[in-house]
Amino acid sequence: MPTTIKEVALHAGVSIATVSRVLNNVGPVDVRTRERVRSSARELRYVPNAAGRSLSRRKTEAIGLLLPDLFGEFFSEVIRGSDQTAQLSNYHLVVSSSHNSKKEIHAALNMMRGRVDGVVIMSPHIDAETLKDNLPQSLPVVLLNCDIVSSDFDSLTIDNYNGAHAMTGHLLSHGHTRVAIIKGIERNRDATERLHGYEEALREHGIPLDDTLQAAGDFTESAGYDAARRLLRLPHRPTAIFSSNDSMAIGALSALRDAGIQVPEEMALAGFDDVPMAPYLTPALTSVAVGIHNLGVRAIETALHAVRHQNAHHKQQIVLTTSLSLRESCGCTNPSSIQQLHHASAEEVTTASDPTSKV
Repeated sequence: MPTTIKEVALHAGVSIATVSRVLNNVGPVDVRTRERVRSSARELRYVPNAAGRSLSRRKTEAIGLLLPDLFGEFFSEVIRGSDQTAQLSNYHLVVSSSHNSKKEIHAALNMMRGRVDGVVIMSPHIDAETLKDNLPQSLPVVLLNCDIVSSDFDSLTIDNYNGAHAMTGHLLSHGHTRVAIIKGIERNRDATERLHGYEEALREHGIPLDDTLQAAGDFTESAGYDAARRLLRLPHRPTAIFSSNDSMAIGALSALRDAGIQVPEEMALAGFDDVPMAPYLTPALTSVAVGIHNLGVRAIETALHAVRHQNAHHKQQIVLTTSLSLRESCGCTNPSSIQQLHHASAEEVTTASDPTSKV
């Protein structure tokens, strides 16, 4: 049987309350007594009951992270940034995936109830009603790229529109007039905003929209491969492809290589996200940099801020701006310009009920 706190108290010759104060590092206890209690706990191999400790302190020291998927460099970077930031504050990260299913979103949220002090949610299928039905009002919630406009929750969103607009404009600046796009998932906020940015850039340059240059995709490598193959079969094919994320750009690059198309000489290529492997592809992939790791960092920082203020703080809606990482795949060969843009720090646009509130 595991050792109990009562046995530790008897062994150390102190009260149960004193043992609790020492192990939780709260309340006044003299140095000698503190060391005697810790020595007894080590000798008896006492392990505090995490559930009971959470109930007594009303804190779990854990933050939940709900993502639509756990596969791929994008999500692994979000998790890495989130976990590192949580650990710096002595918190644990509880990660779950919804797989874009409403049923699994409900199950994941119910699993986290009572087990986390706050939750960060990234899902295209979440809505305010689901949150209110499945989570207590006092629980801090941070929305990450969710399609919910509400002052009830903190939120962080990527400036998808301007990122796509800038990248499309850059491809046009290389002299391309037939720029195709590999789109993301239908009715997905990121995909929709990136498509709008692409279309508006074409309009501003006086280039008519061409539906044949808008290839369907779903953010996966295989979708990018298939989309590039379809674009290559067009009677009047494009000379540049803008992919709505890097995974599809990687798939498209493979399709172009299989077809014997030289990148960027015969076909320029650009993606979105700037995943860690992008600079190491051949050719190195031009991409819209969103600071994926920083996205995870900021999400957990925002959640911890809400936890410290018992969710009574003024909620903030933060828009993270993007920059262009220009590399060989779009035809850029000047290392200085690539380095300058790749390391440009993104500014943030923040709105809040209280303009003086800070994360």
